[in-house]
Amino acid sequence: MSAAAADRARYDRATAHLEAPVAIVDLGAFDDNARDLVRRAGGKPIRVASKSVRCRALLERALACDGFAGVMSFTLPESLWLAREGFGDVLLAYPSADRDGFATLTGDPKLAGAVTVMVDDPSQLDLIDSVRAGTEEVRVCLELDTSLRMLGGQVRVGALRSPLREPEQLAALARAIADRPGFRLVGLMAYEGHVAGVGDAVPGSPLRSRAVRLMQSVARRELAARRAAAVRAVRAVADLEFVNGGGTGSVQHTAAEDAVTEIAAGSGLYQPRLFDHYTSFRGRPAALFAQPVVRRPGVGVVTVLGGGYPASGAPGRDRLPVPYLPEGLVYDSMEGPGEVQTPLLGTAADDLLIGDKVWFRHAKAGELCERFDTLRLVEGDRVVAEVPTYRGEGRTFL
Repeated sequence: MSAAAADRARYDRATAHLEAPVAIVDLGAFDDNARDLVRRAGGKPIRVASKSVRCRALLERALACDGFAGVMSFTLPESLWLAREGFGDVLLAYPSADRDGFATLTGDPKLAGAVTVMVDDPSQLDLIDSVRAGTEEVRVCLELDTSLRMLGGQVRVGALRSPLREPEQLAALARAIADRPGFRLVGLMAYEGHVAGVGDAVPGSPLRSRAVRLMQSVARRELAARRAAAVRAVRAVADLEFVNGGGTGSVQHTAAEDAVTEIAAGSGLYQPRLFDHYTSFRGRPAALFAQPVVRRPGVGVVTVLGGGYPASGAPGRDRLPVPYLPEGLVYDSMEGPGEVQTPLLGTAADDLLIGDKVWFRHAKAGELCERFDTLRLVEGDRVVAEVPTYRGEGRTFL
């Protein structure tokens, strides 16, 4: 029996008493992935990205592993909730315009001491000051634009995030924060998504893979020099507690930079399909969902209930979940994964009966949790716990 077939047998036994749709996390794979992230970080702490986990119990499990410290959150309400639930070091990775949230933050010493907010524009400070409900000092982090620019800026590779690109720009905002009562600059963040989130081994495309590797090599060298200069410029103004960088796909590269003190990662814990195609690491799929077979329209085809759970980002086939187990199933090109039904083609379909489970992998990590209230945690061939996702706790942060 192949490893994939053995995993399918385990998951089917573990969930035999459960109706599909159902979502699971294989704890053995989750823990293996956590250990591999720590190994790749080379001694620098990993701040776990909550956007990629979206389950409080699994955030706690990751943070219980040696080598993990702190949470990187994605909205201010989530940050405040995590701080209330006992997470003592929460870095909000994106600027916020949540006036009620900032009023709460500035009026509560526990929350203000636990949460650090992202800033890349003085007007964001103005917004916070306009809604202050107390005198608590707001912890602030600056974000550096990591994009690679070539041909005099005519070519740009990387996410459209911070407007702060040059060390002098960050230093100027750092000085503005230092001169402004009620704020303390404690960190600097730089997320190189074009390296950390783009696979360099594109299936069936050796030339594109080579181009991606070349781009990433150039981008890493350029960013390392500019990030170091930015950190020096900001440290001349403020005593930074941390410099955060990286992501699942670039952990070992970012950790090698002296200027970086901690690494951000989260997707690598679940190992969704978008992280399958890297030459530098190989994770174990840990988060899966199953849909039930509800029809057998003909030879070599079955239909499962729903399953059309696209991931965010530019639309494309890489944003779709993939049928994973049993192996060999593919979508019908005329239908794809649907909201109500999904036909699947392949010889494996002939061995599936009505009610059998087909296991899928989501394209991205934590977004799967927006579809399910609970995750079943699997050890071996047993469900050992049922834990709520953010959605299951009634927490809709997007």
